[in-house]
Amino acid sequence: MKLKPLHDRVLVRRLEGDEKTKGGIIIPDTAKEKPGEGEILAVGDGEVQEDGKKRGMSVKKGDRVLFGKWSGQEVKIDGEELLIMKESDILGIIQQ
Repeated sequence: MKLKPLHDRVLVRRLEGDEKTKGGIIIPDTAKEKPGEGEILAVGDGEVQEDGKKRGMSVKKGDRVLFGKWSGQEVKIDGEELLIMKESDILGIIQQ
């Protein structure tokens, strides 16, 4: 299934966090926090402003981004848990 987000929304896949602490302690799945880093899988066309014009998106497919802990709506697509969120929930793009 393919999904294209509407307006100023993006589809994000969470990137897995570290399994160990810097001291070498293994973190069990139940104690892990969900990572606030992800990869953009799809983007909408942009937000329609009050004057009827569309504002383009600042992110694109493939970007690695940081987002807030409680950002987005979890959805399950083809057995994979993904997030749909507004572009404004994204805190920044990770430059590599």
